[in-house]
Amino acid sequence: MTESKLGWAVPLMRAGYIGKGLVYLAVAGISLYSIWRGGSAQDTSSALGWLDTTWGGGVLLFVIFIGMLAYALWRVLDAAFDLEDYGSDTKGIVARIGMLVTGAIHLGIGATVFPLLFGGGAGGGSGEGSSIPGHVRTVMEWPGGRWLIGAAAMLIIGAGVHYMRQGWTNEYRQHLRANPVTTRWNPVLKAGLIAHGVVVGVVGLLFGFAAWQANPQQAGGTGEAFSWLSGQVYGQILVTGVCLGLLGFALFCFVNAAYRIVPKVSGPDVQTLAAKLMPR
Repeated sequence: MTESKLGWAVPLMRAGYIGKGLVYLAVAGISLYSIWRGGSAQDTSSALGWLDTTWGGGVLLFVIFIGMLAYALWRVLDAAFDLEDYGSDTKGIVARIGMLVTGAIHLGIGATVFPLLFGGGAGGGSGEGSSIPGHVRTVMEWPGGRWLIGAAAMLIIGAGVHYMRQGWTNEYRQHLRANPVTTRWNPVLKAGLIAHGVVVGVVGLLFGFAAWQANPQQAGGTGEAFSWLSGQVYGQILVTGVCLGLLGFALFCFVNAAYRIVPKVSGPDVQTLAAKLMPR
C-alpha cells in the first residue's frame, strides 16, 4: 500500500482523538465533581457508566465507542506504515510498538463501552478496580506470568515517562500545526500531557507492585492510580491537580483531532507549532 493511498487514515485519526478526548473529559470532569461533593476520583469504567445514566449519554457513548475503534485501527496503520515518520531504528521501533500497545488499550475501552450500549449494562459496577486484578491473576497463573506482568509494568511506566518527557521538552509541538488555537492553548496542552503521563506512570507502578509481591490486587487502572496518589502527602490536592491536568489532556486530544500533522500524508509546507514557538 503506497503512502498516497493512506490519506483515508487521517479521518480515522481525527475520530479516534475525538473519542479519546471525550473519555478523559468524562473521567476528569466526573472525578472533579465527585471530589467537590466529598467523594473520590473515578475510574474510566465508572465515568462511562455514569454517562450511561444521563440524558444524551448514550449518544456520547456511541461516539466514544466509534472513536475507540477508529483510534485502535489508526494506531495499527500508523505503526505498520510509519505514517508519523518515526523511522526503523531502535527508537522508532519502540515508538511503533508503543502505538500498538496504546491501540490495544483503547480497544479495551471500546470493549467496556460495548455492553453499556448494546447489552443493557449500567453504571460503574464493573469498574476497572474489579476487572484488572482478575485479568492480572489469570496471567500470573501462566508459566512465567509474574515476569509477563513485570514486563507490562515496565512498558506502561515507559509510556508514562514518554508522555511526561514529551510535555516537559515540548516534543509534542512537532506534531501540531501552528495556528492561533495551538499557540494560545500551548501551556494547557503541555500541562495536560504531563498529567496524563503521571497517571499512566502510576498505573505502571501498580502493575510493578503486583508482580513484585505476587499480589494481583495491587494492580489497577485509573481509579487505583487516583487512590494511590490520594494516599501520598497532600494527596487530595495532588489528585485534584492531576484531574485538572486531565481536563487539559482532553483539550490536547481535541486539538490533535483538528490540527495533528501526519508527516507522510500531509503537505511538506505545513508549519509546526515547534517552528512557530522556536526561540529566535
